[in-house]
Amino acid sequence: MRDAVADGAMDRIEEYRRELTGYCYRMLGSYAEAEDAVQETLVRAWRSIDRFEGRSSLRSWVYRIATNVCLDALASGRRRALPMGLAGPGDGGTPPAPAEDAALWVEPCPSGDPEASATTGESVRLAFVAALQHLPPRQRATLILRDVLGFSAREVADLHGSTVASANSALQRARTTLADRRGGTDGQLGQPSDGVRRVLAERYARAFSRHDMEELNMLLHVDATLCLPPYAKWMRGVPDIQAWLTGPAVGCRGSRLIPTTANGTPAFGQYRPRTDGPGYTPWALQVIDFSGDRIAGITAFRDTERLFPLFGLPDHVGEDAGLG
Repeated sequence: MRDAVADGAMDRIEEYRRELTGYCYRMLGSYAEAEDAVQETLVRAWRSIDRFEGRSSLRSWVYRIATNVCLDALASGRRRALPMGLAGPGDGGTPPAPAEDAALWVEPCPSGDPEASATTGESVRLAFVAALQHLPPRQRATLILRDVLGFSAREVADLHGSTVASANSALQRARTTLADRRGGTDGQLGQPSDGVRRVLAERYARAFSRHDMEELNMLLHVDATLCLPPYAKWMRGVPDIQAWLTGPAVGCRGSRLIPTTANGTPAFGQYRPRTDGPGYTPWALQVIDFSGDRIAGITAFRDTERLFPLFGLPDHVGEDAGLG
């Protein structure tokens, strides 16, 4: 009978896998690490299910385990970021310095993955996930649990083994830090509707492929950013982005862009023309951010060997593929 009860509880816990993946992704800034953390959470839950006494909900109990798994992973003090979180903008006319360790960067999340379907909207945008990484881990957990997942102050206090007053204080500090980190133009004009974003993204893809600087200038917000993980270099403003595209990145002219979605927003697999013959080679996963009716940010992740399979993107395309 006890085994049957435990099996039933584990079946219920398995139903939380999707939202746990979203929680761990926001905590860790890496989709791959989030999947590993969820798996470790389920293993720990299975090993200790007989000790679950029902004094809290099963959901709170498993989130306590997931939180501890994430806190263990963050114990080294390592923090993922986007390039704009590390230094000021660079000159668009010069090549980047050598690439940094991939473990330094916040990674994109495939919106179409069924286990990540809980990670949609504002709370999973790259800028938001990157800003979360600036919070101390326990404050980060508190803010996500309260403001994203809807846990009560009492539930969060019990989860952390603290008082309600302490949990509320941590939440207020986290909100203040997050607001400071997200100051500026990010989201200032609000997010456009899905239809508007889709039209803007398609216009961008065609203009990018044609190297149509006039059209790109019309689409970009005046303070738009372009960053290029795993390179620390990033640019702000239309002049520097244009200087980059017509200078160091001129070889991207004629690229094919295959649409996908990442972090709840339009994205593209970019395939650059080969230099050693016909065809196209995987080059970057471009994640597009919006503000009002303009493109506010382009994050071009260069780790195509790992990211393209995760997003279901092919390893080669023909002339008639995608947008261009």
